[in-house]
Amino acid sequence: MARCIELGKNGLGTTRPNPMVGCVIVSENKIIGEGFTSKYGDNHAEVNAINSVKDKLLLVKATLYVTLEPCSHVGKTPPCSDLILKHNIPNIVVGCIDDNVLVAGKGIERLKNAGCNVQVGILEDECKEHHKRFFTFHTKKRPYIILKWAQTQDNFIAPLTKKEKKPVWITGSLSRQLVHKWRAEEQAILVGTTTVLKDNPSLTVRNWTGESPIRVVLDRKLSVPKNVTVFNGNVKTIVITDFNTENNHLTNEAIVYESIHFSENSVPQICDILFKHHITSIIIEGGSKTLQSFIDEGFWDEARVFTGITNFKTGVEAPKFLGKLLSEEKIETDTLRIYTNG
Repeated sequence: MARCIELGKNGLGTTRPNPMVGCVIVSENKIIGEGFTSKYGDNHAEVNAINSVKDKLLLVKATLYVTLEPCSHVGKTPPCSDLILKHNIPNIVVGCIDDNVLVAGKGIERLKNAGCNVQVGILEDECKEHHKRFFTFHTKKRPYIILKWAQTQDNFIAPLTKKEKKPVWITGSLSRQLVHKWRAEEQAILVGTTTVLKDNPSLTVRNWTGESPIRVVLDRKLSVPKNVTVFNGNVKTIVITDFNTENNHLTNEAIVYESIHFSENSVPQICDILFKHHITSIIIEGGSKTLQSFIDEGFWDEARVFTGITNFKTGVEAPKFLGKLLSEEKIETDTLRIYTNG
């Protein structure tokens, strides 16, 4: 099962909104097949693992290990449980049950009813952690939310004023490259109006290989000019505003406008919009007010905080929060601390 988790991580950033499942097939104490979920719309992990087995006759006495319950419904692909039964695989070991209402135990039930020996809950906690984005989406009806910012030694994230509309870097080049890797791994990235106006960010993947995330811009009063980079149409961009956007002529395939009531507890409404667009994970990159609003409402799962070696003495203060420290590491002269919402 540990190997299944290891394999499943290969799907990070490509399987969404599907889970990144890993699968291993064993016969007579030897691994005869392995697989992980392909890009969304292609084969699931079980299919890839079964296809990798050279001698299919071995499957009739094999054990299939998988991080998540095999699906039993028709989606973009046929049910994995049907393929398992087709090849008469007698033993199935499942890491954790699928919380998706379309599955939710039905895959296991189908396998058991067909006479398979099914064992559930092997490395269950590790498998649930591995599938945290998928489970958060289906159980909390919102994306897995990652807060990210860089702060100075004296706890500022930006100067009060600057000469050019571009970021003032607090961290080094390796830390910034890591952020681009994260962007390739998560489905969306969100910023507020002030960040767009002051920094004119692109919010894309540039120093890493992978797809750029969906851009989400909070623009309450539609005050962001249309010539900024986030409106270049290169990446799908969702603009969340206070204005009524029904039948809005500005909406097109690349830029979509959604309306909420910012004066009425905006964060849950924002999450509802993200859930509507099937976004399973998102990075909140700023600014300070936007980050703090998610913290104050308790709508966050992970915070990734860089601390550089500079001091601003004055500026925009870093968000204030309470979290459980998960890890701490040095990246050149920067310190990266990752917290969970305990």
